[in-house]
Amino acid sequence: MRVRPLAWLLLLAAAAPGAAPAMEEDPGLAGAVERGEYLFQASGGCSCHTPSGGPLLAGGRALETPFGVFYSTNITPDVETGIGGWSEADFFRAMRLGEAPDGSHFYPVFPYAAFTRMSDADLRDLQAYLFSLPAVEKPNRPHEVSPPISWRWSAAIWNALFLEVGAYQPDPERSEEWNRGAYLSVALAHCGECHTPRTLLLGLDPSMHLAGSAEAPEGELAPNITPDDETGIGEWSRADLRWFLQTGFKPDGDDAQGLMRELIDQGYRHLTTADLNAIATYLGSLPAIHNRVQAPANAE
Repeated sequence: MRVRPLAWLLLLAAAAPGAAPAMEEDPGLAGAVERGEYLFQASGGCSCHTPSGGPLLAGGRALETPFGVFYSTNITPDVETGIGGWSEADFFRAMRLGEAPDGSHFYPVFPYAAFTRMSDADLRDLQAYLFSLPAVEKPNRPHEVSPPISWRWSAAIWNALFLEVGAYQPDPERSEEWNRGAYLSVALAHCGECHTPRTLLLGLDPSMHLAGSAEAPEGELAPNITPDDETGIGEWSRADLRWFLQTGFKPDGDDAQGLMRELIDQGYRHLTTADLNAIATYLGSLPAIHNRVQAPANAE
């Protein structure tokens, strides 16, 4: 299946050095790793970095697009082929700005426009978790793209147009639960990267926030998850949504497939009831947008 917009998937995350054996001697590090694992799960488990049957997070999963084929990167703490040589500053630069340690730009298929909303504390904990995992020596596979897409500096233009750098700022007019749900949905789970349609310049269309997209990753349809009764999830109760994120089953008995199933199995099902309720509270507060997502007429 083909993916039409360029700004999708691969989740080219990064992290700073650490060492798993030190956790036994450093309770603070052990706590950071535990919190980081939860954040990793809240992001959906970064399954894009683990191809079927491959080593965890060692990269190489292919994403075919109209611009060529992109391959996810090795984000294990291997120093030579992964991200084991990255400093904390390198990690923050990648997650906030979409830039590699050498100053080159990641393609916006890595959703740094969402991850930039993460708090400093959560970024540090996520970094600690990633570097507690086994290092895998596996060189990154070059993307199969041609100019001008292969010119990484072109991503700087996209950043200038669409990237809003900075951690999520709570809305003082909203409840603590609502703000928690917004943070989880916008910064960590990065729901909008799939469920919000793109403009011609591949930025998210703010007028259609979470109203569904026919051009989701790996050729899938991302449904409308606004509270529209007919085309969205307006008839779902908070318990329905919580159950779906825990099990993958919808109120009508249908179940999630494809990428969403991966995100649930490897990530969202591990979230606490309180956090799942917070996500439901946030989604239920959004403007209902009537938008029935259908495959494009020219879809393969």
